[in-house]
Amino acid sequence: MTEAKKKRLLSPVLLAFMGTMILANISAQMVFPLESLYVQELGASVEQVGLFFTAAAIAPLIFQVLGGWLSDAVGRLQAIAIGSVAGAVSYLFYIFAPSWLWLLPSSVLAAMAVAFVSPSFQAFVAEQSTKETRGRVYGITSTMFMVVNIIGPVLGGAIAQGLSFRTMYIVAGSLYATAAGIRVLMARHASRTRKVGDRPPEKPTFSGFKRSLVAVLGMVVAGGLVTWIFVSDGVRDISFNLIWRLMPLYLENEMGLSLLQIGSLQSISAIVAMILMTPAGLLSDKKGERVGIVGGFGLISMGWVVFLTGADFWQFIISRVFVGAGWALIDPAYNSLISKAVPEKIRGTAFGLFSTSLGILSLPAPWIGAQLWEKVSPVFPFYVPLIAMVAMLPVMWIKFKLPPDAGDEPDSLASVAADAGSASS
Repeated sequence: MTEAKKKRLLSPVLLAFMGTMILANISAQMVFPLESLYVQELGASVEQVGLFFTAAAIAPLIFQVLGGWLSDAVGRLQAIAIGSVAGAVSYLFYIFAPSWLWLLPSSVLAAMAVAFVSPSFQAFVAEQSTKETRGRVYGITSTMFMVVNIIGPVLGGAIAQGLSFRTMYIVAGSLYATAAGIRVLMARHASRTRKVGDRPPEKPTFSGFKRSLVAVLGMVVAGGLVTWIFVSDGVRDISFNLIWRLMPLYLENEMGLSLLQIGSLQSISAIVAMILMTPAGLLSDKKGERVGIVGGFGLISMGWVVFLTGADFWQFIISRVFVGAGWALIDPAYNSLISKAVPEKIRGTAFGLFSTSLGILSLPAPWIGAQLWEKVSPVFPFYVPLIAMVAMLPVMWIKFKLPPDAGDEPDSLASVAADAGSASS
């Protein structure tokens, strides 16, 4: 029986959990590719769109570390349930907002949802796998997750174009509310059926939060693997945040694509990634995480060149094929690398701190991107991610070396910071 459990890559609870993730994120992907167009429809200029998403990025900075630490303390499913309730309420503002300024409260609630769910999701998947199978488990779960990027953008684009943005938000909100309800039930069931050998939940205290935060910060500043993951993630986050919210505006206003075509491009990337994600996870387990990460960013760089020289829908499709293939290589390898580099008891805090710190660095990026659009040219901000990716390729190849004992559980949180320097390379 024990041997059978070891051979099973996906546990029943992980499968059920992935079902709620798919449902909730179909909802999110209906919204995300077109959200900036909705803000514009509610009266915002291009510069105000950049300002809105810069302001909206402040809220996650308040919740990310707290959400990650709470996940470590009270349990992954419990933290996810809390965030999901906030996420469900956020859709009410999108549905009833009379102007774009009324969307700001929804961004706070949505940020709380992401802050509680995202670090818990990555840590939960890691805990449902072994070191030897982690790349494959991340690959399979990411493959399952890709369906949201296939269905969501096309469904959102079709409803928004055929009916209205508000109707799209009503449908998306209904899907998310259903997922939130299931997550609450799963969290209650997990609390009642906790086994004797499971790591017991902690009572959330400030001293516990401080210990976890100090341990993670020690790893970030030690100059080892975690430091370089943080640096590379920061460069990527800042450069892409310049343009992600401007992408729909560029494709519609400058390239003349329809809402359905814009949504379809995201789905095309997801289809390619879905096909390649599981073998990419196997490659990560067999050849090491840095092979997938560097190879993936190389493919995305090629796709970006095609995008920057593209002038019609078919060229943008080719660009998204490259991006989807790169995405497939990067996703399981990156998640596997981070989960192995950080001990289980502080994984949630680590994911939350990464997101918060990077969020602080990239906070003005949407506004800066909008300024570059207005002051230089609409296409100029889109060159920045290409330059950043190419510059980071040799750095990631040299620095992303996983020590043999990475991620092993220390005797205490204090020892994490003390031992972090041994990961230097």
